[in-house]
Amino acid sequence: MTPSTPPPEPSGRAARKQVLLRLDPQVYEALARWAGEELRSANAQIEFLLRRALAEAGRLPSAPGPIPRRGRPPKSDS
Repeated sequence: MTPSTPPPEPSGRAARKQVLLRLDPQVYEALARWAGEELRSANAQIEFLLRRALAEAGRLPSAPGPIPRRGRPPKSDS
């Protein structure tokens, strides 16, 4: 793997687009507090809000992938 090659995605996940986002520090702090209250990362909160805004504006793509779950995988019944 070269320095310009992104690491491979874990199996079963589609590649996720990475973007640089510049935010006012106070906006970020408010977003991070809100995310913490809803047990999300700041990144997951931004994606959640963007998807909601797109849906409200009628601009959400017809088949976006689900927001990936983070954290420990659920226990299997085996």
